[in-house]
Order: sequence, then structure tokens, then C-alpha cells
Amino acid sequence: MTQLYLIRHGIAVERDNIIRDEARPLTELGKDKTQKVAQRLKQINISFDIILTSPLLRARQTATILENAGLTHTLEEFIPLSPGGSLYSWVDWWLNSDYHHDESTIAVVGHQPDLGNWSETLLWGSCQGTLIVKKAGIIGVSLPTFINPIGESELFLLTPPKFFI
Repeated sequence: MTQLYLIRHGIAVERDNIIRDEARPLTELGKDKTQKVAQRLKQINISFDIILTSPLLRARQTATILENAGLTHTLEEFIPLSPGGSLYSWVDWWLNSDYHHDESTIAVVGHQPDLGNWSETLLWGSCQGTLIVKKAGIIGVSLPTFINPIGESELFLLTPPKFFI
């Protein structure tokens, strides 16, 4: 099974009328917490074959912190990880990628409620709106490689960032 880690971006500056949503950066606290999560992942020997990130600044900054911690050598922007993006676009990408095999470990960095909704759809085949990924939190889902993962995946991790800090 492919291991998929769905990681929410760290704490970002609040929304206001001055900074566009896509340009909101991580706060210093957000950077610090994300760095601690990354360090802990490194300590427990988790690494990713690839990290895909939303193009929004706060997600890219989160992904870069993970990359700089040595958790991957491959980081790519992935438009469907933008707010409101399509899980089915990601599944199509995965099914046609070099990462569609039992040994792969993939991280996606995105936004809530999308990551929670994606997880529910992978696990149960539909979205109930009940799984919440805290900022810098992680959901881990094992994806079967021999069938479509929608409704056929297994949860292996659901944790807030405080678990790693």
C-alpha cells in the first residue's frame, strides 16, 4: 500500500483586507511549530518520495520547511491542492505517476476542510465533514495499489501537531 500523509499548513497570519488569501504567510509561531513537526518526523524516520503542495504561500512555506528538514528530495506545486481542489484530480495523478506502487510514501500539503474531506472520501467513499486536520497536523492514509483507493483506503494516523512537539 502507498502511504499518503495529508498535512495541513502551519499557522498563518489572519485574513484581512490588505493581504490576499493566497499570499498569507506563516507566522513565526507557525514556522516554529511546523519546524518541530518536521524534526520529529525526521527523528522517527519518516520521509517522503515526493511532497506535493498547494500553490498558496502558507502551504508552500510549510512544504519547504519539510523539505529543508530532509524529509524529501522532491517538492512540487500541485494546483488541485488549492482550496476547493479535486481529490479525483490527485487520484488520477497518482494512478498515472511513478509513485503508484506499494513502496511509495507521499505527502500532500494543503488546507482544511479539503484534507479532512479527501481523507473521508478515501476511507469511506464519501465526505461527512467530520475529520478535521489541525494546523500542522497530519492524517495518514494507506492506499491500495491494486484497486481505486476511493472508499478502500485505511487510516493509520490522525494527529494534531502537539503529538509531534
